[in-house]
Amino acid sequence: MIVRSFQEIEDTDRHVKSASGTWESKRIVLAKERVGFSLHETVLYAGTTTSMWYANHIEAVVCTEGEAELTNDETGEKHTITPGVMYLLDGHERHTMRIKKDFRCLCVFNPPVTGREDHDENGVYPLLTEPDPV
Repeated sequence: MIVRSFQEIEDTDRHVKSASGTWESKRIVLAKERVGFSLHETVLYAGTTTSMWYANHIEAVVCTEGEAELTNDETGEKHTITPGVMYLLDGHERHTMRIKKDFRCLCVFNPPVTGREDHDENGVYPLLTEPDPV
């Protein structure tokens, strides 16, 4: 059994701040836990825009605080995301988040991330893995 808090992982290697400066993520469950998914609390900052494409992952997101406009870059469809709203990127959709109010959310990734990922120039997380245990 694993029990840990977001507070205790603050400012550790599980607390990732993007190179773009538009978001930070506390990655409370990672690939090294070997449970088949990762779980994060992510904050995207008000007034920022982030384009993403999870070509290697499926992501589910539940907003817990704030407001954002989510655009499906492939169809142009727009959605307002507020607390209690979930979106699922089950088709690896390219998407853009325009943050109106600091946006806090819980994210689940499959396959799980290692904690070292950041978006590349295409908005993609690389598919990193953990070595098999000895």
